[in-house]
Amino acid sequence: MTQRCALAVALLALGAAQAATLQAVTDEPRAFGHQVGDVVRRRITVEVPDGLVLDETSLPRPGARGTALELRALRKTASAQRLQIELDYQVFLSPAAVRTLELPSLTLRYDGVPRAQELRIDSWPLTVAPLVPVEVSPREGLGELQPDAAPPLIDTRVRAWRLLGGAASLTMLLAYLAVVYLGLPWWGAQRRPFARAWRRVNAQPPLPWRESCRQLHGALNQSAGEVLFEHGVARFTARRAAFAPLEQDIRRFLRLSQREFFEGGMHEPQDAAWLVGFCKRCRDAERGT
Repeated sequence: MTQRCALAVALLALGAAQAATLQAVTDEPRAFGHQVGDVVRRRITVEVPDGLVLDETSLPRPGARGTALELRALRKTASAQRLQIELDYQVFLSPAAVRTLELPSLTLRYDGVPRAQELRIDSWPLTVAPLVPVEVSPREGLGELQPDAAPPLIDTRVRAWRLLGGAASLTMLLAYLAVVYLGLPWWGAQRRPFARAWRRVNAQPPLPWRESCRQLHGALNQSAGEVLFEHGVARFTARRAAFAPLEQDIRRFLRLSQREFFEGGMHEPQDAAWLVGFCKRCRDAERGT
């Protein structure tokens, strides 16, 4: 009877000891078929006895760049008697041949009563394959680097027609502006009375004196809008202010013309040169220059 009681007490003590010990269950990713860039996840579930508290510094920290495997994220969910950890690792190695890596082991530390405890999670193998085999098939398209493909041709006919249409429109606009701002003013200037008289008086060989006087009379009469005589010169220059500085020259021409046509054609030799200069001054006054 005494032996049975002792055995029962021992079993109860062993069960209590086991119940006070950390225990873990791991859910590991598959150990094969991985390549560079893949993300794998480990899940660790820890059964935590009462009285124990996790030492947060024992958890791994995301980062550790430059290694074949990088811990990208760590998520932790804790309850009264259970801790669940999810670890995301990304593969950063592209080996030339199949290679086995190790998901690193970790040791979780707990503080509390009746004593502090540690729980080791073993490493886990992870096989990483190359993106392409070292020896590529010699079949066409799989061997050495191929030349660049020719760029696709783009149909530019629509753009060409648009460009031609724009060029034609621009040409017509420029032609219109040239006619309005250059052609018409020039054509109008050439058809003014004194401009036509000047072309005839200044022609070579020179016109006879009487014909030169007739040309200037025609230009004066057309500019004045009437047959101009000496008594109407003041009225003419009052209407056409550009000719006001030439009032005395106009009177002189009318007197010379009077002698030519009605008093026997008397004029001095230098009068011919003066008449050409007078016609030019009238043309300039007509232009406003």
